[in-house]
Amino acid sequence: MEFHFHLLLPILTFLSVALVASQAAADDVSRDAYWKSVLPNAPMPKAVKDSLPAKLIEDKSTSVDVGKGGVNVNAGKGKPIRKPGTKVGVGKATETQIHDNPNVALFFLEKDLKRGAKMNLYFTKTTNAETTFLPRQEADKIPFLSEKMPEILDHFSVTPDSKEAEVMKNTIKECEEPGIKGEEKYCATSLESMIAFTTSKLGKNVQPISTEVEKKTNKLEEYRVSGVKKMGGEKSVVCHKQNYAYAVFYCHKTTTTKAYMVSLVGVDGTKDKAVAVCHTDTSTWNPKHLAFQVLKVKPGTVPVCHYLPEDLVVWVQN
Repeated sequence: MEFHFHLLLPILTFLSVALVASQAAADDVSRDAYWKSVLPNAPMPKAVKDSLPAKLIEDKSTSVDVGKGGVNVNAGKGKPIRKPGTKVGVGKATETQIHDNPNVALFFLEKDLKRGAKMNLYFTKTTNAETTFLPRQEADKIPFLSEKMPEILDHFSVTPDSKEAEVMKNTIKECEEPGIKGEEKYCATSLESMIAFTTSKLGKNVQPISTEVEKKTNKLEEYRVSGVKKMGGEKSVVCHKQNYAYAVFYCHKTTTTKAYMVSLVGVDGTKDKAVAVCHTDTSTWNPKHLAFQVLKVKPGTVPVCHYLPEDLVVWVQN
């Protein structure tokens, strides 16, 4: 009997796609189950949900392939894309930053964080990468070291001298750099490792929070503060999403930061929730830091506050 392989090929293709979709769904369910098992009383914040893979795998031509054969890393101008209001560095501000940056409005004093206060702001994401977490067992098999860069780029079929490669190299380099004095930092390459790091620093009775904005805009909007709730104490872990082939979060523990969940109402009635953090010790910051230029205060005198972008996660103790 003649064997017609070409007739069997569509069936094998269908089964292969079904198997991949089934495995992806199983991974998604397992991570959701893992979250509930270790953090049964902590709702999953939007920033984490947005970094979980979709339950359904779409056609390869429209999906983001994080396996061998392609990677989608938004390279911008060849640099990791950072937007104001993410990591608040302690360096000097330039005149351009002060005069041309609309996000200077994001800085404010703790005393101004009160019901009825009005602020002009808009919320962004720290990166343009819509990447999702890999299962821990898969992420752990992929090197995350500068010395293994050729192997990493080959795994994701990224050309070594491309802008995508430069973005990935810079992310790993930043993760490998030593933290500032007293800082405990860690780059989580999976949801499980982020939870493990956080609970090792804060204990298991934690609550993760993130900014949740309903209305997307690229310009300043007027908001009125309708409610303020202090979250935890001054000990927290802040995780910043990075530009990479898959979801990677730069996490660091801080003991000089207060976190607040702020309810905001836009002029059009839109209701949003934003996380605000106040840095209680700015004594070691550069006196010419942007925050001091905007707020007209000196280092170490008063807490400096700002809102967080949508893809940052703050973990606080309950």
